[in-house]
Amino acid sequence: MASAPSDPRPVLGRVDRAGRLIAADSELSTLQMEAGSTIGATLALPQIAAVARLARKLGIPVSRPAVAAGANHDIDLWVRAVPEGDEVALALEGWTVRPAASPRLAALLGGDSGAQTAPEPGEWAADADLKLTSISNSLAEKLGSDPAGLVGQPLTRIFRLEPNEAGEMPLIAALAARHGFSGQAAQARSGDGVILTLSGEVMFGHDGSFAGFSGRALADGNGAAHHSTPPLVAIDQALNEALRSPLDRIIDAAERIADRSDGPLRNDYAVYASDISTAARHLLSVIHSMSEEPGQGHRPIDLAALAAEAVVLLEPSAEARGVRIDVEGDQPLPANGEERAVIQILVNLIGNAVRHSPSGGTVTLRFGRDDQIASVTVSDEGPGIAPADQQRIFERFERATPDEGGTGLGLAISRRLARSLGGDISLESALDLGARFTLTLPSA
Repeated sequence: MASAPSDPRPVLGRVDRAGRLIAADSELSTLQMEAGSTIGATLALPQIAAVARLARKLGIPVSRPAVAAGANHDIDLWVRAVPEGDEVALALEGWTVRPAASPRLAALLGGDSGAQTAPEPGEWAADADLKLTSISNSLAEKLGSDPAGLVGQPLTRIFRLEPNEAGEMPLIAALAARHGFSGQAAQARSGDGVILTLSGEVMFGHDGSFAGFSGRALADGNGAAHHSTPPLVAIDQALNEALRSPLDRIIDAAERIADRSDGPLRNDYAVYASDISTAARHLLSVIHSMSEEPGQGHRPIDLAALAAEAVVLLEPSAEARGVRIDVEGDQPLPANGEERAVIQILVNLIGNAVRHSPSGGTVTLRFGRDDQIASVTVSDEGPGIAPADQQRIFERFERATPDEGGTGLGLAISRRLARSLGGDISLESALDLGARFTLTLPSA
């Protein structure tokens, strides 16, 4: 168990260009292992890793307070990160051990930091890619199989999901929004084709990320009663306490830095502060969409400005992959739409382009407009998509290649959002010639 070092000297470590902890004193090494990682793997202490990334990006020494989570307690630290070539040297001082903070929001939402217990009769669990991680003996028996033969298979290979009266699939909507669901009709693809009703609650990983669902499968018509949604008022209060107020303070501080309100500042510092403000505002908009009723109707937006926000959110992952994002043009592009939905679409399209681009490649955004349509085209230099697959990848659970990660829902959700806004998403591609996805919206 990590504890305060007996020696008053700083605890030292070293992080390489890829964010891996390649050397560490014993106290830091213990923290890394208690976080589930090892020396030579990615630094698994988020706040310390963030200071290292900032120092590398700015190219200057950076000192910040940080909190590291030990096995049974939290540790307040002062972190100094110094760039040295392609590496960053770390020095940790002022270790103060205190009881671990309780995960109030996770507890409210039914979370136990990702713990997955063995299923009870009639239960199942699936990971973030909807692959079964556990299934009860009784449910496996209903499906005409044994648990060992079902674990690891995609849920959609075991069940045929059926839309409800509104034409929607509760499980798919819940997967996109990361919340619980009930009333999902599903027919077994094997055995007697039994029809069940699925319901499920969200599971969270140790880092707070979405880790899948833990659910039940009951006789048709009985699943809806199982799911109980936490009171909306309680969720809203928890979000305000845990996220909104801190984000408001982050936005205010970042904008003061970007505006140089407190005095002269280097340009790269001001730009970095502006990036922080943009990312925080996007996160705040996501929180609003979780706890408030969605806005009614469409309104004028600036498609070019929203594309720029999406680029800011994806630049770190692009940089990590050695991919450049090039935006051609900076003039306003009026359109009709809904800001949160458009940013979600663009993050998906640009993120896909970055993921499929080779190291050293470029993802390009180009804008277009006529009397009726405003558009943004996202082009990559990846392997391209065969003509036979270009319609299929817009369908639920479909991917360009079988070994591609993810759930195969991103493009299906993005096209549905675009069409709900009166627009669409189209694709032009050929093998070895990259892909060009175009989002169109009504002009404003």
